[in-house]
Amino acid sequence: MKKIIVLIAVFTGLFFTSCEDELDQDNPNKLTTEQYWKSEGDAQAGVNSIYAMFYKDGLWARWIYFRLDLTSDEGYSNSPWVELADWTRFNYINYNFWEGNVVTWRDTYKAIFRCNQVIANVPNITFQNEDDKKKIIAQAKFLRALHYYYAAVLWENIPIVLEPSKPTDTPEQKNVTEVYAQIEKDLNEAFADLPESWTGEQLGRPDKGAAKAFLAKLYMQQHKWNEAKGALDYLIAGPGAKYNLVSNYRDNFTDANENNSESVFEIQFGDQRKGGTDESQSAAVSSNRAQFFAPRSIGWSDGQARFWLVNAFKEEKNQAGNLDIRLRYTLFYPQLEADFGDKTYGKNWEWGNDEAWFRKGSRDYYRNNEDYYSQVNYRLVRYADILLRYAEVLNELGNTADAYQYVDLVRARVNLKTLAAAHPEIGNDHDKFLERLKTERVLELAGESVRWEDLKRWGDLDSQAAVDKIALRDPDFKNFKVGKNQRLPIPQTEADNNPFLEQHPEY
Repeated sequence: MKKIIVLIAVFTGLFFTSCEDELDQDNPNKLTTEQYWKSEGDAQAGVNSIYAMFYKDGLWARWIYFRLDLTSDEGYSNSPWVELADWTRFNYINYNFWEGNVVTWRDTYKAIFRCNQVIANVPNITFQNEDDKKKIIAQAKFLRALHYYYAAVLWENIPIVLEPSKPTDTPEQKNVTEVYAQIEKDLNEAFADLPESWTGEQLGRPDKGAAKAFLAKLYMQQHKWNEAKGALDYLIAGPGAKYNLVSNYRDNFTDANENNSESVFEIQFGDQRKGGTDESQSAAVSSNRAQFFAPRSIGWSDGQARFWLVNAFKEEKNQAGNLDIRLRYTLFYPQLEADFGDKTYGKNWEWGNDEAWFRKGSRDYYRNNEDYYSQVNYRLVRYADILLRYAEVLNELGNTADAYQYVDLVRARVNLKTLAAAHPEIGNDHDKFLERLKTERVLELAGESVRWEDLKRWGDLDSQAAVDKIALRDPDFKNFKVGKNQRLPIPQTEADNNPFLEQHPEY
């Protein structure tokens, strides 16, 4: 899908003219909505512009990782930018803080606006092949569902906008259950018209498997275990069972083996343009994550990992008596060279004994520094996550005995004993299995932006006793207020300017 990257800028000017209708003046240098949406090329450029939103500051270029990774118990910020660090400590003072809140809200709804443009206008365009039209609309529905999903995880009760909007619109706030219902509708409709796979230059666009994966995530967040099992069945034993774990764990986190057999859906990044994150032809299509999460003297070091993760990896050695290889490729930490012989970025580090940084997505395997233009794709969903989710669903449905095999597939890749052999105390006990699965998920998926939704799904943010347990490994949770901080405050400017949008009452 790297070819999509070079096309996305063509369409972006349209979005500004569509917001100027009330001036009743046409800019002769820009297309209006009425002048556009005439050809298949217009439709293709339109859907490509939705992918461009992955490269914006508020979303997967930069700031969303602060919300999903650093706010969870896996990470934190020790940035000298105090307000930025405070937004990973649940110290929300200024609800209009741009980097912590507003820019992610803005870019989320900007992405949704682009989806709505495609969904509303492409049906009126004549295509030589009707299936091509259906695929474009299906992509827009999938991407709209994706952005609403993460918005629901972060803010919960939000407006649902399903038509191309105008600056004067004041969309009504909906309960998170209604948001989930819309996401489900979009994903099911997308699934019907998405292909089973893409090839060539189109590789990386969402397919039927990606739609089912997000349906599974959606159902699990609502504890709809039977529905979640149905979605996961498609990926594991049904028509979509095309995935496999790659033999080399690190192949999931470099640019050397992207869109591999383990990838269910990944964001396509590139380093061919060195611009900013604006709408210009030279706008970057890169990830800033490695730059902001890199160790000191390599990048900004505004985000790092909690050291309890290192200890978790070291609790169990593999069948050869060695450390879990996933530790090597998940974290930078003081003993990394002693444990695995790695001198990362070609440096001898002087780290504090309790310091760690996220390694996944770093480029230390071929360069000595990071910058704003990482080309490493971000694997948003991979098959190991699907297998562990299937085990969780089976356990919730009372079929703990069958759940073991799916955890064992993930453990076998890194030469660990079967779960039953390593932890015979679990047996068929639902609660003990779930507690162990929480650890299995963090060992496999740490730093991959799933932990926050996991904590919410497990109910670990719903009681003071559960939060106190988290605070033992992440002191930031001493600031966490039960019934409040499980969701972000709505940007105050949005609440002030829209009479149908209320700030969450706990804020």
